[in-house]
Amino acid sequence: MPRSISAPSLKALINDGGELALLDAREQGGFGRAHLFFSSCLPLSHLELRIRDLVPRRGTRIVLTDAGEGLADRAADRLEGFGYSDVAVLEGGVQGWSDAGYELFSGVSVPSKAFGEFVEHIDGTPDITAEELCAKRAASEDVIVLDSRPLDEYLHMTVPGAINVPGAELAYRARTLVPNPATQVIVNCAGRTRSIIGAQSLINAGLPNPVRALRNGTMGWRLAGLELERGATRLAPEPGAGEAERARAMADDVAARFGVSRIGPDTLEEWRREADSRTLYLLDVRHPEEYAEATCAARVTRRAASSSRARIRTWPPGRAGSC
Repeated sequence: MPRSISAPSLKALINDGGELALLDAREQGGFGRAHLFFSSCLPLSHLELRIRDLVPRRGTRIVLTDAGEGLADRAADRLEGFGYSDVAVLEGGVQGWSDAGYELFSGVSVPSKAFGEFVEHIDGTPDITAEELCAKRAASEDVIVLDSRPLDEYLHMTVPGAINVPGAELAYRARTLVPNPATQVIVNCAGRTRSIIGAQSLINAGLPNPVRALRNGTMGWRLAGLELERGATRLAPEPGAGEAERARAMADDVAARFGVSRIGPDTLEEWRREADSRTLYLLDVRHPEEYAEATCAARVTRRAASSSRARIRTWPPGRAGSC
């Protein structure tokens, strides 16, 4: 039988600085109506599929919540069966949290959205409405729209004429796309958050162009009565040597100003060796195609290094590099 934890005790865990996985076992609909601020939606129906990615270390403190329908208890039983050793269930679920005087939140991705609003408030990130952008285009002003979402979202729908530049690569590719510092750069996403973060990242990186976030993204565009483009395939090109070097210089400057540290292979290996005491997440922010190509090359290198006989068997002529 999983142990229970009171709302005040959970509040203390959230604020003690230690690792904590706060998981809501309900489906997305119930989670979106009311949940704890730092909780992640992991429905019981998806538990086996996603738990290893979300919580790879089995000694991590885990607290499960629900709406009192027993999903958290069932999830806790399964996790203990998987070998997770520190699992608890919030007493009374989300209602117990509310009854203790703590706030519940509606919607999804609430922490990241709150961060976007914080950035906009503190930095005064400039924005532009769909109507204002349309007017600039109608006046033939020099303006470019960069869609900061992943490719699959961009392919589904985007602002007409927008070029896909996933947010992590905006500063890397922007100078290639806008060599003229007078070009107005508009960053969009589906709503608000990634537009704000993308625009502010370009401003922080020192892009000389005027930069704005498209207010409410593709949603705002549609609410303004404007049609979205579907199936667009405009992708940002690879930067040339000069543009890539300038992008690296911009990134170095931002890292220095904001205290972003870098590590080397030795530190990474040290952190890997600590996997039993703290969780390590490795995130690759490249395009999926770049990641797949690099992963494939690494497999080829490792297999080829094992023995020449193995190499001949694995890759006969005409199949070199096949994954």
